[in-house]
Amino acid sequence: SLFWHSYLLGPFAFQITQKMVNSDSDYEDIDSQEEGQQEEEVTDLTNDAVVTKYRMASDIVNAALKKVVAGCVAGASILSLCELGDATIQQGTDAVFQKAKVDKGIAFPTCISVNNCVGHFSPLRSDPDVQLKDGDVVKIDLGAQIDGYIAMGAHTLVVGQTGEVTGRLADVLAAANTASEAVHRLLRPGTKGLDITDAISKIAADFKVNTIEGTLSHQIKRYVVYGNKCFPSRRAIE
Repeated sequence: SLFWHSYLLGPFAFQITQKMVNSDSDYEDIDSQEEGQQEEEVTDLTNDAVVTKYRMASDIVNAALKKVVAGCVAGASILSLCELGDATIQQGTDAVFQKAKVDKGIAFPTCISVNNCVGHFSPLRSDPDVQLKDGDVVKIDLGAQIDGYIAMGAHTLVVGQTGEVTGRLADVLAAANTASEAVHRLLRPGTKGLDITDAISKIAADFKVNTIEGTLSHQIKRYVVYGNKCFPSRRAIE
């Protein structure tokens, strides 16, 4: 079974898991694997227990995401929001499988990335704190795991926005949403990774926005956030 995560990034750009790449030849087909490379075993989703663990982790992620979204107001501390997301995930996972010896907890720390910050911003307590302000574009991502089965969640919002978003910001929000829907439909056996990349690029061009070079969307496996199979959001520029 394949699980992929993607999320919107700041003005006029997309981001799907940051990682630098060198060329188009670095990517293999979604349904193939390198010769001689042994893939880690992933438990099949026909197992009801596995499905239950994924669903539990997903419910916990959605609850945490809802709390963090509600807290994204002008003046809010990014550090405090990250701690809120992490605490909610930890509390949620602590409440399940209390009698069984099951590994569980945070799979991916809560990240609050603002405006031109591409992603994965999760500050230390020793870092200078940053407060949100009206008009900031906030990208939230976080993850939980139960017995190694990972659920990821993400959301993008504009701080203080009560009406419709307009202008170039509306273009990039719509482009990212459309690209996400397209990717979900293209993730099927036989699809080549770069075919998905090209679909994302075509959508970006239609909205006259850009994708970020050097970012990847990864397969998620048991205990593995960044699996071997992946595709870039933009072809490498020679």
